[in-house]
Amino acid sequence: MNVPLGSGSIDVSLPNCDVTVAEPPGGEVVDVQAAAQRALEEPLGSPLAERIDAGDDVVIVVTDLTREAPDDVLLDVLLERLADLGVAREQVTVVVGLGLHRPMTDAELEAMLGPHADLAVNHDPESVVEVGRVDGVPVEIGTPVANADAVLSTGVVEPHQYAGFSGGAKTVAIGAGSESLIRYTHGPETLAREGVRLGRVEGNPFRELLDEAGDLVGIDFSLNLTHGPTGVLGVRAGDDRRIVRELATVARDALSVPVEREYDAVVCGVGAPKDANLYQATRGATYVALGDRNPLRKGGKLVVPAALSEGAGEGTGERRFYRRLSEADDAESLYSELREGYDPGAQRAFVVARVLREHEIVVTNSEAPDVVEECLMRAEPGVCDAVEPGSDVLLVPDALNTLLVERR
Repeated sequence: MNVPLGSGSIDVSLPNCDVTVAEPPGGEVVDVQAAAQRALEEPLGSPLAERIDAGDDVVIVVTDLTREAPDDVLLDVLLERLADLGVAREQVTVVVGLGLHRPMTDAELEAMLGPHADLAVNHDPESVVEVGRVDGVPVEIGTPVANADAVLSTGVVEPHQYAGFSGGAKTVAIGAGSESLIRYTHGPETLAREGVRLGRVEGNPFRELLDEAGDLVGIDFSLNLTHGPTGVLGVRAGDDRRIVRELATVARDALSVPVEREYDAVVCGVGAPKDANLYQATRGATYVALGDRNPLRKGGKLVVPAALSEGAGEGTGERRFYRRLSEADDAESLYSELREGYDPGAQRAFVVARVLREHEIVVTNSEAPDVVEECLMRAEPGVCDAVEPGSDVLLVPDALNTLLVERR
């Protein structure tokens, strides 16, 4: 059985265990460029030509390296259409939506954006402009975005712990925003609201806050995709709300796996780019345990193979995550402490602590076992070292793109 690790994979052998593999049904893979061009021809809402003028200075907000998205291809399509509308390349700035992640290097931008890397700037969360308020909280957006005549975005509609599915307004409002909105939306009060759940869009207060913030920013046009285990399953363009809802339906149909019983352990595959640091890699464990259907018995463990080439992570949010976990005595006291509030980024420590109250998290095959051990989790050399013989094991090769659900 192969499980992703970094940009490759490892062979997991558990001969003395009863192993079930959670394999989503998948869907029909599309050619990204052709599907993106078709999406622009058949947008959800008015076409790009009605939303932009030839003299406009245009900003396109894209995802950063923590998302697996062919942004170079999406930019190809958008820039070609903008050129057809009289918008010169010199009028376009590509803003990398970092949120509180670390800035991307020139080499990383080149690898991600190819011939369009020269247009890119990293978002600076310290240089922002307030554009309004949601729930009394300032919505602040990066200066290049605030000063643009037209705001476009790319994005990936994939399962998200809080927003249900990512993409849409999230790329801009969070990726090119400031700490104020991140602090509020990712705070314990918001995350505790009914409906804030992996895989849910309708009736999700977190998603609604993002959409309202997107309205204030003034996102003119979005181009998003969704993917499954075999590749990209769909591309949509136009109104960000409609895009998310359509692509979430595509993703849900392709990624849902019914769970009928409980297991002693779940092996949670992550792989690149998410397993570069512990902050992102722990999504594998929390997506499984805090989804629609937790497949673990009480006291069961979550096993996450992860490369951790960047240790805990190098961005502001990642450092806060590491500090909270590494300074804690135990998960229960940390969870109680974080319920009183925390800085943006530490929300990942909050959900990890929530899971650790019920289940052990074991990270295997990493380059940073000491970091893992410092963060209330256990490190082991390999998956076989983390799972006791005779265990009933659920293997989820792509834990971030598998929705474990109750059988209806």
